[in-house]
Amino acid sequence: MAVLLLIVIVLASWWGFGSGRAYMNQLTCHPYSVVHQRKWYMLITSGFLHADLNHLIFNAISYFFFALPLERIIGSEAFLAVFLGSMVLSDIPSIMKYHNDPGYRSVGASGGVSGVIFSYILFDPNSKIYLFLIPIGIPAFLFAILYLAYSFYADRLGQDYINHSAHLWGGVAGAAITIMLYPNVLPLFFQQIF
Repeated sequence: MAVLLLIVIVLASWWGFGSGRAYMNQLTCHPYSVVHQRKWYMLITSGFLHADLNHLIFNAISYFFFALPLERIIGSEAFLAVFLGSMVLSDIPSIMKYHNDPGYRSVGASGGVSGVIFSYILFDPNSKIYLFLIPIGIPAFLFAILYLAYSFYADRLGQDYINHSAHLWGGVAGAAITIMLYPNVLPLFFQQIF
């Protein structure tokens, strides 16, 4: 399932790169349309599109390294629930914030990818995560704390075109969905850290 989703994301994004703005506008997360025109499908379709090739590559690489091991741990159905649930839930704060702003749009699998990463971290909090080719890995649980703090700070700052809120809430949603599906993962998580 994880590989199939990755293929769909790459193909849909690639199609979007060549199909022009009209195609992208129909499928991006546009909070104004979601709320005022009931285009709820945008919560799903926007997660399969990306703004540009760099955006796609970054999300695809992050997804690849965490999705495949996570699916081996929790199985395909639970994996799908974590990924799609995180993707949808990560957009809810943006929809609430921008529901009356017809100019705001966002795309990307970042919410779903963050959910997958945080789900995996619950099972293996001491695994090492390497950033930007730095040869020293940091423990995954520490990465999670730093990631949430940075996403919160960057969202508040709001000085770029990245939906940091989706990163933040996607991670939180992925962890919450995983805990609901596997309540024993939380004691296991703390046992591994301490």
